[in-house]
Amino acid sequence: MTTRTALPQSATAGLPATPELPSADEAVAHTLLNCLLREVSAPEHQTAVDDGRLLLRLPRRGTLLRVALRRTSLLGAHRFTGPVSEETPDGWRELDWRTLAEHVQHELELRTGTANEEFIAQVASSHDGVRAGLTDRPEADRPDDAGTGAARTDRYLESEQALLFGHRFHPAPKSRSAARGDWRDYAPESRAAFPLRHLAVRADLLAEESADDRATALLDGLGEVPAGYRLLPAHPWQYQLIGDHPLLRRALRSGDVLDLGPRGERFTATASVRTLHGADAFLKFSLDVRITNCLRKNAAYELTGAVTLTRLLAPVLTDLARRFPDAAMLREPAFRTLALPGPDGRSDLALFEGFGLIVRDGLGDVLRPGVTPLLAAAVADEYPTSSAHISRLLDGSSDASSVLEWWRDYLRLLVPPVLAAYFDHGVVLEPHLQNVLIGVDDTGRPAQVLFRDLEGTKLVPEHNAGLLAALPPEVAGPMTYDAERGWDRVVYCLLVNHAAELLAALADLRPELEGRLWQAVRDTLEEFAAAHGRPPRLRALLAGVPLPAKANLLTRWERRADREAGYVRLPSPLAGSVLAEAARMPAHPSAGSATR
Repeated sequence: MTTRTALPQSATAGLPATPELPSADEAVAHTLLNCLLREVSAPEHQTAVDDGRLLLRLPRRGTLLRVALRRTSLLGAHRFTGPVSEETPDGWRELDWRTLAEHVQHELELRTGTANEEFIAQVASSHDGVRAGLTDRPEADRPDDAGTGAARTDRYLESEQALLFGHRFHPAPKSRSAARGDWRDYAPESRAAFPLRHLAVRADLLAEESADDRATALLDGLGEVPAGYRLLPAHPWQYQLIGDHPLLRRALRSGDVLDLGPRGERFTATASVRTLHGADAFLKFSLDVRITNCLRKNAAYELTGAVTLTRLLAPVLTDLARRFPDAAMLREPAFRTLALPGPDGRSDLALFEGFGLIVRDGLGDVLRPGVTPLLAAAVADEYPTSSAHISRLLDGSSDASSVLEWWRDYLRLLVPPVLAAYFDHGVVLEPHLQNVLIGVDDTGRPAQVLFRDLEGTKLVPEHNAGLLAALPPEVAGPMTYDAERGWDRVVYCLLVNHAAELLAALADLRPELEGRLWQAVRDTLEEFAAAHGRPPRLRALLAGVPLPAKANLLTRWERRADREAGYVRLPSPLAGSVLAEAARMPAHPSAGSATR
C-alpha cells in the first residue's frame, strides 16, 4: 500500500474538507489512468462506473483495471483515490505505478504497431519530479491576501511555483531530461530563484529585434558591460548545457564574448521552468531540456514571430481592451540572442536558438491596483497546494450561492474575449491553465484576467490573408492555423483544459453543483452567441457536439510535436438534455453504472 502526505496545516486552516496530497506513486498512477480513460478506453466504450469505482479495460490486452472514486464527472474526468488494481485469476491485485506504465506501454504498442523505448523512462523521470516536489519542497510563506504590493508579488510567485503534480492528462507531466545539471536548482517546485549568467557580446555579434524600446532598455539595464559590448543575459542552466560549444569557446578566448558570471538581481522560476520573472518583466529563455513533450528551445522563427505578432496584434489587442477592459494580453515585444558566424558565414543556429531570449511584458503596466494575479493552474489544481487554490479564494465559504457567483463572474471575464478574438479577428488564443493569470481582489473575487505566451497564439488565414502574405513563409507558416484546427484549439484550451478543470475544483467543494456549474458555462456561451449573430460553430457547441481534448498520451507515444497533436472527442456536458439529466442525478461516486 502507498502512503499519503498530509497537507501542511497552514494550507488547510478554515477550509472545507479537502483530500490529502497523494503519494508520488498514486499521483503518477492516477495521471496514467486519466490518460488511458480519455484517449484509449473511453473512446472504445471500455469503461464503467459502478459501486464507487471506475472499471477500465485495455482494449487490446484485455486487462481490467479498477480504482476507487472520490467523485464522478460529467465530462468523464473523474477524481480517483487510492491504488489502482488489476483483475487476476486469483482476484484483484494492487499495481505499482511502474507496472501500470508497462501495461500502458504494451497497450499502445498493440494499438499503434510501433514501439517507444523512451516512454517508461519519461514516466519514471516524472515520478522522480513529483516525489522530489513532495519531499524536498521548502515551507511556503503565506503573505496576507490584503498585504502590500510586495506581498501580492510573493503570493503570485507562490502560485507559479505550486504545481507539484502538473498536467493531470499528460503521461509524464514532470519529466525533465537534460544532459547535465540538477533540475531542482532551477525548478519552480523548489522555489528556485537565482541570478542570471551575464555575457558581454560585441555589438556586431548580437542579434535582436524590438517593437518597444523599453524592452531593449530593460535588458541593457540589467548590468553594465564594457564599451563596444552589449549585455546578453543567459539562463544559468542553459549555459551549463551549451557553454562548451566550440564556437562559443573560441569567442570567449578571442574576447568577442566575455563571461561576466552570475550577476544582478535574482530571477524567479515560473511554472514553465524556462520563463523567469524579475525586473518587473518575464524573460523566456531557451532551455535544451525536454519538459513533457518538447525541448523548450526558442526556435529562430519563434524569436522573430513573437515580435512580429506583437506588432500585428496591436490593433486587435486595442479593440479587445476597449470591449473587454478587464482582460489583457501580455505582449512579447523584443528578442535578443547570440549571432556567432559559423563556417558558412551564417549565424550558428544552435547558438542563435540556444541563447535566444524573449522579453515578455511585466505585470506593472496591465495589473489594476489592489488586484493580485494568480496562476489559473494553481487556482484549479486538484489538490490545494498554495494560497491560490479556489478553496482558499472562497475563504472557507463553499455555500452554493458563493460558489456559483464566483464562477459566473469568472466566466464573464474569461470567455468573451477569447471568443471575440477568434470570431471577430481570426486570432486563436491559447487560454489553457498555464497561460492565464486570474486577478483577484482582496476578497478573493475575480476582477481581471491576463493572457500570456504568444508562442501558442495563431492567426486564421481567412481573416488575416493580407497580413500573412506580407511575412516571410518561414515566419507566417508556424503562426497560422486553419479555421477548423484553430477552433479545436480554442475549444480545447478554453473549455476542456481550463474551464472544465476549474469547474472540477469547484465541484470538489460542492459536488451537487456540477450540473449548475456547467449550466453557467452554457449560459455564458449563449450570451455571447446571442450578441454575435449565433455563428454556426457556437450553435454546434451549444447543441452538444463532442468536445476536442488534446491527445497528450498518443502525442508523446508517437513523438510528435505539440503543434501536430491530435484530438479525441469527449461527450459534451453542454447539451440541454445532459444538463437536465444531471439535475436529476445524485452526485455520488456510486451513482449507478455508466460508460464514459
